[in-house]
Amino acid sequence: MSFEPTADTMRERANESRLKLWLLLGANRLIVTGLLVLFIFLNYLALSVLYGTPLSAAIGTGDTIETMFSTMISGIITGTTLVVTISQLVIAQETGPLGDQHRRMSDALDFRDYTEEFTGTTTPADPSAFLKTILDTTTERAYAFRDAVDDTPNSELTADVETFTDSLIENAKTVSEQLDGAQFGTFDVLFASLNYNYSKKLFEVDRLENEYADSLSDNAAETLTELDTALAMFGPVREHIKTLYFQWELMNLSRLILYAAVPTLVLSGFMLSFVGPSSFPGYFLGIERLLWVVGIAFTITLTPFLLLVAYLLRIATVAQRTLAIGPLILRSSER
Repeated sequence: MSFEPTADTMRERANESRLKLWLLLGANRLIVTGLLVLFIFLNYLALSVLYGTPLSAAIGTGDTIETMFSTMISGIITGTTLVVTISQLVIAQETGPLGDQHRRMSDALDFRDYTEEFTGTTTPADPSAFLKTILDTTTERAYAFRDAVDDTPNSELTADVETFTDSLIENAKTVSEQLDGAQFGTFDVLFASLNYNYSKKLFEVDRLENEYADSLSDNAAETLTELDTALAMFGPVREHIKTLYFQWELMNLSRLILYAAVPTLVLSGFMLSFVGPSSFPGYFLGIERLLWVVGIAFTITLTPFLLLVAYLLRIATVAQRTLAIGPLILRSSER
């Protein structure tokens, strides 16, 4: 069995449209929130118009506004409490006794020392540069392995290795370019790392090692082992950066929801206290003004929830696409 190139970038592996991946991952979360707000407002307005009964008439025969915005107040308070709980969970992971903190520091320093010893360079402090260092190392090991099998009499091995290393080097180059200048705190670093299909490459290294065990020289076998080690280092580093990013985003989400909660509570209280059937008489663009006001207020009060939706869409998508660590391939399109 020879190496069969598969898609390396996340979009190609997922076989999904650019628009869907942009909404789930690439787009700024505030833009996604704004799009959700606009979508709900337009649909609320359209359905209200199609229903045919003027809102002022519906309000006159019931307590529609009171029910709607009293419920929104309860929802906002409950959601804010949930956000505080999320923040506490994130903070709890960063707190602990001195011994635990010392072990965390020791583990981090041990891994950095191991990385420096393996790569021969000082391990960068910047996450994107850290990933680039590992990518550069995998590229160097791929070139070394290809050179080590150049003089083998097994032409099938040579062709297989050349195809595999070309794919690895090209993928590493693409991701390295995407990481160049990417700043942690944005999604760019993690998004670029998702485009490196290291699981498939780890599997291919194992396959080459087993399938051509009798044809590999000692030097070739050693360089292949070094390539395997370099690829294996990428997994835990990406997982660590992913964890830090999740914590960063959850704290951002908590802060944004708290910012949004106060004005939406004020708006809900205003609508509950002062808006009635005769508050905004007349029509604007063929739609009664009261419907405009209630629709806008309703969608604005949904902002904290829609912020939660926008952020969790990205976090859940990333978590799903990084469930496995190591040479496990979950998508059938990659097998």
